[in-house]
Amino acid sequence: MRLQLITHSYLPERTPPQRRWTAFVEAFRAEGWDVDIVAPPADPGHVPAAGRSAPPAAGGASEAWGPRGERIHRTLRWPALGGTRDGRFLGHIVHAVAAIPVGLRACRPDLIVITVPALPTVVAGWTLSRLRRVPLIVEMRDAWPDLARDSKVSTGLLSRLMESLVTGTQRAADLVVTVTEGFAERLGERGISRVDVVGNGVPLAEIPAVPGRGRTAGSLNVLYLGNHGESQGLETVIRAAALVRDAPEGIDVRLVGAGTRRAALAALNDSLGAPVQMLEPVHGAELRDQYAWADTCLVTLRPDWPSFEWTVPSKTYEVLAVGRHVTGIVTGEAARILEDSGAATLVAADPESLAVLWRRLAREPESTAVGDRGRDWVALHADLPQLGRRFVERARDTVLRHADRRTPYNRH
Repeated sequence: MRLQLITHSYLPERTPPQRRWTAFVEAFRAEGWDVDIVAPPADPGHVPAAGRSAPPAAGGASEAWGPRGERIHRTLRWPALGGTRDGRFLGHIVHAVAAIPVGLRACRPDLIVITVPALPTVVAGWTLSRLRRVPLIVEMRDAWPDLARDSKVSTGLLSRLMESLVTGTQRAADLVVTVTEGFAERLGERGISRVDVVGNGVPLAEIPAVPGRGRTAGSLNVLYLGNHGESQGLETVIRAAALVRDAPEGIDVRLVGAGTRRAALAALNDSLGAPVQMLEPVHGAELRDQYAWADTCLVTLRPDWPSFEWTVPSKTYEVLAVGRHVTGIVTGEAARILEDSGAATLVAADPESLAVLWRRLAREPESTAVGDRGRDWVALHADLPQLGRRFVERARDTVLRHADRRTPYNRH
């Protein structure tokens, strides 16, 4: 059988959707599937320096073979559109429009999969599935359109139209795959019956545990590593760092990464006397060095967006896999996962509570010594190769069910 995946990020980029689908493509190939990837040219900002080439041109599709024998079909990317939320959205529209002719030039698939939150992708996937007369799986890695409402994206006519298209495509799809149980239940409440869950995770065998630094009482290194966007609420972290800057304990806080809120966060940090060290994104050995420095790692989502009750930050699984203690500023399903792992401490999303927690962790070195608890949890629940095999099973069942529309779908 042949799969066609439409995604906004793939190799040589290093992003959460790329990591997930690199592992899933390997699972499909191991089961004998041919795989075509339809993706825009790589964004140099998401490519490690060792694999970075000249910036992509503003036009001209291209094709190449991937490392697992998958065929990669490139669409279009306008680099000038990046950097802001509106710019990224326009870039996704460009990719989605270009994906239709590019997808039609590829061999006819038995199944099309689109992966969201690149919302315009749903239009390309639905169109191609109808033109090709093949089944469609919609993978929802974020809680859209709920997240669009929470973030006030769904305000203009275009945004409302996009929300209608996303919901309509979810209803029309042969299967909707979510990464959390909570959002699957939410979709079920809306009458979308063909829903299943294949969670997020990491390729555990490729992520070695990072030994702790063996700290003594009175010091604590706090690390946030990831996107600096609206969702994370990192203003709370910076204000908490300002509260502990003159505390008797030695507490150092780092924010490592990039995102649409980075400039505003840097301005806030400067206005408070720079209590946080802000570093550019890192990859490879530099990433491991950051984890080796850290005693606890932050996993955070702002508390005032209801959709985050059923959202789990993808970085959660990497932090657990390397063996770090997690400071969790999350609620709902993400909080339950961290509690279940036994490798985290949850705290309210306000600077004072966070500052109090950091001071306690600094005084108690044993509080962040989590051993293999987080890694063991990932092995059981969030190892990407296992999740990939589960997705392949769902894909095969979807193709067979599409061949006989009378067969009812049974999630269990």
